[in-house]
Amino acid sequence: MLRKKENDSIYIIREVASCYRRPAILWSVGKDSTALLHLSRKSFLGNVPFPVIHIDTASKFPQMYAFRDYWAKQWQLDLIVARNQEALDAGIHCCMDDLMTCCQHLKTGALQQVVQKHGFDALLVGIRRDEHGIRAKERYFSPRGADFKWDYKNQPVELLGITSRIIQEGQHVRVHPLLHWTELDIWCYTQLEQIPVNELYLAKSGKRYRSLGCQPATEPIDSSADTVEAVIKELLETHRSERAGRAQDKESAARMQRLRALGYM
Repeated sequence: MLRKKENDSIYIIREVASCYRRPAILWSVGKDSTALLHLSRKSFLGNVPFPVIHIDTASKFPQMYAFRDYWAKQWQLDLIVARNQEALDAGIHCCMDDLMTCCQHLKTGALQQVVQKHGFDALLVGIRRDEHGIRAKERYFSPRGADFKWDYKNQPVELLGITSRIIQEGQHVRVHPLLHWTELDIWCYTQLEQIPVNELYLAKSGKRYRSLGCQPATEPIDSSADTVEAVIKELLETHRSERAGRAQDKESAARMQRLRALGYM
């Protein structure tokens, strides 16, 4: 089953290379986007032929920056670190009191700036349907308007494996090669392929992070899973939501949908 999912994802990634003029990959340095990078490397004989974008809110964990810099060098990535410096200079920062504002400016705003600067027409993104009810509404190929907004009520039909790749002038498309994967799939694949894992995912002193985001808005869970094998075992036994430790995912579905409609990842 994992190999079938791997093959389907590789097919999508290669389609992006053949159908779009200027694609890029979003890399949060979390487990999903790192698995997506691994799949991209497998798709092209060990190389990633696209620029790799890291959206830096200036509030990530130090371990995330260290992981990014080390593996970007090891994998010889064309890494672009994107920050909305104007928003940061204006005093906007990751804030538990107003997640809508900080996510919109520091994530969506930074992404919009880098897309416009480099003329990207397709973005490979490592989201999965099982992460959140709103993300379950996505398509494998999901167009975004010139204003960066997602019209979730008017999406292309995907039927029997046929997906729409057509975009209009000024648009870009979000491509989701991992949409059909689950959290457990990602960890089993990580173990199978020996994909590097950020140390934050593995338990220390009875705590670990199940999902990574900005440091002020991300909480660890109680866990003794200090290896990938132990994480897999834990997932088979837990009933807790994967992103329960991410503050923005505790927002109402309506607020999360509004964030994504405005261009949030």
